[in-house]
Amino acid sequence: MKEITKQIAELIKKPMEALGIIVHNVEYITENNYNFLKITLDKVNGIDLDAIVEATKTINPIIDKYDLIKEEYILDISSKERG
Repeated sequence: MKEITKQIAELIKKPMEALGIIVHNVEYITENNYNFLKITLDKVNGIDLDAIVEATKTINPIIDKYDLIKEEYILDISSKERG
């Protein structure tokens, strides 16, 4: 699965850069019997909800087009936590 998440990161990297968004992390995990494709994004001055929505609208069709993950999963796109 590591190879697939790496491929997904590569596929979405340029479209996210065009939006001024940084792909911080892509991981596939299972929690409470649910599979999650977690994509964590960031932006130079922080990322807001509008940017997350725009990123989701861009990422979703890319992931659907390449269909790299065969089992059911939940797409979880979020911002990188600031510490």
